[in-house]
Formats: sequence, C-alpha cells, structure tokens
Amino acid sequence: MFAIYRKEMRSYFINPIGYVYLGIFLVFSALLCCYTTIVSGSYSTTNYFFYLIVSFIILIPLLTMRLFAEERKMKTEQMLLTAPVSLTGMVLGKYFAALTLFVSGILLSCVNFIPLYVIANAERAGNSYSLTHIGPVTGQIVGSVIAVILLGAALIAVGTFISALTENQLSAAVITIGVIAVMVLLNVLNLLTDSDGQPLIGSYVIRAVIDWISVLSRYTIFSTGIFDYSSLLYYISLAFVFLFLTVRVYEKRRWG
Repeated sequence: MFAIYRKEMRSYFINPIGYVYLGIFLVFSALLCCYTTIVSGSYSTTNYFFYLIVSFIILIPLLTMRLFAEERKMKTEQMLLTAPVSLTGMVLGKYFAALTLFVSGILLSCVNFIPLYVIANAERAGNSYSLTHIGPVTGQIVGSVIAVILLGAALIAVGTFISALTENQLSAAVITIGVIAVMVLLNVLNLLTDSDGQPLIGSYVIRAVIDWISVLSRYTIFSTGIFDYSSLLYYISLAFVFLFLTVRVYEKRRWG
C-alpha cells in the first residue's frame, strides 16, 4: 500500500495537477475568507465554511478523476492488478494519497484565520469592540475544520469509486461533479418554503430521508463546536462503503 501511496503522491507533483489543485484551493479559500468575514464586517466563519464545502463540488473531482481512469487509459491497469499488493492496499494507497493532498490544503488554509484574531485583539485594545465584531470562536473553527475533513474524506471515496468505473478522466470528473452536487446540495430542498413559510416538501418522511442522505446536514452540528459521534460514524461509514465497492470493482475485473 505504501508503495502505491508514494507513487501517487509523486504523480501529483510530477504532473501539474497537485500544484493546480493547491493553488486554486488556497487562493479561493483566502479570497472567500476575506469576503465572508473581514469585508462583511463579521467574524463569523459559518458562511466561509459553507461556501468552501460547496466548492468541493468542483475541487474534489480534480483530485479523484485520474486515480483509476488514468491507469485504464494508459494501459497500466494490468500492472496494478498483478503487482505484489492486495486490491485493498492498492485502493487505499490511491485514496490516502488524494486525502493527504486534500487535508494539506485544508490545514494550510487555516492561516486565513490569523488576521481575524489579530483584528479582534486590536479592537479589544482600542476599546472599539462591539456586538457586530465578536471575534472568531475557536471551538466553531476547530469543529468546522474537523467536519470539513471528514466530509471531504467521504466525498473523495465517492470520487475514487467513480474513477474506477470509467477510463476517461473527463467523464469521471463530470460524473463525480454531478454526484457530489446532489449529495451536498440536496439538503437545500428541506430549506425551501412556500409563501406561507411552510416547508415546500410537506412530507416529514421525505424530508427525513433527504436530511439523512445529505452530507451537508451532518456538518451543521460540528460548526457549533460540538463533536458529534453519530456524524463521525456516518462519514466514516460512507467512505468505507465506497472504498469497499471500489475494491469489489477490481476484484471482478481481476477475475472477470
């Protein structure tokens, strides 16, 4: 597994994809943090993390589209299948390489919060502290970062599975964008109301199903600074299911 992991990490930076991903992510997150906090005159990071999660619809497919699709296109898939490594190790090696790059981007982007603390402390020192400038809440930031990493880990597993089903990187990216968009934005349906302020979806059962499927609804409790074990289990289970399905795809391909 570690040989596959090292190979994938090298390939991210031998090819421009790793630099492109980190560059786009860090620039976008910096601009987003500036706009949703400093420019808006509020230190609340709720909007920042929400829009950051929405950006995963485009960013995560950049990481996952090549994982297996490129192997099939370059005709190197048989080398993987005959390599002295288990199929599980092969899948996990590629998955953890993508996850490492993703988590690196998230952690590097945390420097965006430093100016918030600096400005808040300066306002305290200058006696200009007000209710509209309450300063960043560390618990909410830490909880949101953990939730974003867990959510990203689940979505990367989804993208890994889709990449294993295709041999064209563009097709893998487009399909992954569609699937992740549904998973992330599905919860928006529950927020829609009619002219009387009533939920647009009247059935409680349907709303409950949508809430369970949507990965965004599980993030909310983390954003309040509360560590939720049920949400942790949900994200881990989701990642496990799609990685298991990816292994099954290659088991069928090896013996098929």
